[in-house]
Amino acid sequence: MKLAGSRLALYLDLIRWNRPAGWLLLLWPTLGALWVAADGFPGWHLLLVFTLGTVLMRSAGCCINDVADRRFDRHVKRTANRPVTTGAVSVKEALTLGAVLAVLAFALVLTTNTVTIIWSFAALAITLAYPYAKRFVSMPQAVLGVAFSFGIPMAFTAVQGGVPVLAWVLMLGNLFWVLAYDTEYAMVDRDDDLLIGMKTSAITLGRFDVLVIMVSYLIFIISWDVALMARVQGKAFNVAMTLAFAQVAWHYTLIRSRERDGCFQAFRLNHWLGFTLFAGIAASYALK
Repeated sequence: MKLAGSRLALYLDLIRWNRPAGWLLLLWPTLGALWVAADGFPGWHLLLVFTLGTVLMRSAGCCINDVADRRFDRHVKRTANRPVTTGAVSVKEALTLGAVLAVLAFALVLTTNTVTIIWSFAALAITLAYPYAKRFVSMPQAVLGVAFSFGIPMAFTAVQGGVPVLAWVLMLGNLFWVLAYDTEYAMVDRDDDLLIGMKTSAITLGRFDVLVIMVSYLIFIISWDVALMARVQGKAFNVAMTLAFAQVAWHYTLIRSRERDGCFQAFRLNHWLGFTLFAGIAASYALK
């Protein structure tokens, strides 16, 4: 019994159960897109499918990522104690857990429609590809941006059976948000990544890192504001947009000196930005 409990604790650590920021960053734009696609509350079925599916796929992604990066992570202060890196969880265990979680997520997708099921295979492919992009792509955060934005078109297919232009605009805008917050994340590990030869946007952008982060935030918020202007109106959405810009200004104060603690804090706070926009969308529909 004690052994089973210790294994469970390791598995929960592997999927970052005590650090929900990762799946929250996925969840809020997906739910925002779901509300827009449904022109309001999408129903409990789709809400459950996309919420649980987001948590499961994020957890599966952690398993895959840690296996792919296990030889690099031991040289990075922030990741040196991850279960796969230390050997506390074997590669086989991590991949098995990741596969089980992905199958559970797919089972949820099967309750939607054919188009969404097809899109889920593309989402899985980009999830598998991302960990290896860091070896070959100068801006792997852009690849992550695609992976972390796939919930948006899938939300539209689940409701409408297709992907309209609006979904593509929201997806592109969200990609810039991912680029912003994951560059903040990469700034934390920049010194270690330079030593081990890992490619990240923080390294590629150099002294322009803070500028590009700020511009990316603005593209994200403005693109969503303009795209949703005709569909999501009212004081609630305007207040949410104002609060979103205020949070971006706060992020600037945290990262402008490029200190590790400030950059990490900025990254961890990003889910509040996502929640703010989702809350503004949901509240606007509720108050119609």
